[in-house]
Amino acid sequence: MTFAAADLSTLSEIVANVWRAAADSDWSVPAGTLEWSCLRTADHAVDCVYAPAFFLASRRQDRYPDMGRDMTIGEAATPERLVERLDIATRMLAAVVNDAPPETRAILFRRPTVVTGAPADFPPRAALELALHAHDVCAGLGVSFAPPPDVALDLREHTREWPVWAAFGHDLGASDDPWADLLAASGRA
Repeated sequence: MTFAAADLSTLSEIVANVWRAAADSDWSVPAGTLEWSCLRTADHAVDCVYAPAFFLASRRQDRYPDMGRDMTIGEAATPERLVERLDIATRMLAAVVNDAPPETRAILFRRPTVVTGAPADFPPRAALELALHAHDVCAGLGVSFAPPPDVALDLREHTREWPVWAAFGHDLGASDDPWADLLAASGRA
């Protein structure tokens, strides 16, 4: 199973729809168990979709490319602007993935050690952080969020061997509920 750019598009659309529906909520409250507000966490989540596009486009294998501090909106963020930026970031990442020859390698993670990946690894790189932070935002807003089971399953299996799970300090399960496994492995269960 491989998590593809089409899966990221599906996930992004679901996140955008939930955020649009909750646009009138109080986004200044903490995002789930995080200290950041829902607005700041959503802004970061969108940045987490932009960043892998820059990583892959750079073709750097030793460190993250220099791209400034981040791609967040900051103080000017609103749910509507974040949804627009999420759509743009998702299309941008898909275009960079589609443009890269399959043998291309670029930095995927920098901690605990540098890990490189092929173009097919960049949509799940973005999706993992988008899904987990969308969960945080929705928990803070008091609205439900879960990716479709097949999308969660492909994301879980594509990322199973990634060092991020060791960094979280939890094992990635293999239950009949892949979304619950992703949440538990990230410490969000």
